[in-house]
Amino acid sequence: MALSKTPAGLAALKDRHGSLTPRQRTAFILFDGKRSTEEVLAATAAMGITQADVQTMLEQGLLCADEGFSGTAMAAAVPVSPDETLAAVPDEAATLESSQGSGRSDMERYQAAYPIAIQLTAGLGLRGFRLNLAVESASGYADLAALAPKIRDAVGDAKYAALARALFD
Repeated sequence: MALSKTPAGLAALKDRHGSLTPRQRTAFILFDGKRSTEEVLAATAAMGITQADVQTMLEQGLLCADEGFSGTAMAAAVPVSPDETLAAVPDEAATLESSQGSGRSDMERYQAAYPIAIQLTAGLGLRGFRLNLAVESASGYADLAALAPKIRDAVGDAKYAALARALFD
């Protein structure tokens, strides 16, 4: 389940006082309505953030459930072996034309492709910082699809194949 910040939560974050402990603040920042609770807990496990901390933030009204997120859409993103070449990935333009027949909505495509795009661009380090910010600000399928050629240029055809399948298959 994905959680989002509430107005009360944003106020608590801005005021830097109140009910958020320093380690909860770190986890709280990661809740953006796109990442699942499990992803945030995994990212903050080294700091000792637990489900109890998340529950506390929910009970205090700092976070709310984001019903539009589907964890099954992320499972649709099939990992690609590193030796898979772009030849096995269809051309984006041809795939866009046939996307209506695949049965997946643009939202499902976006939800499957977003974590892959984040992983690819984050792996670029400082070299891909602006591209990573652009991916994080992508608000839907069209925005992410528009960034796909830039991601392809930055990471190479083999790594891009997974993103192309999630976006265009």
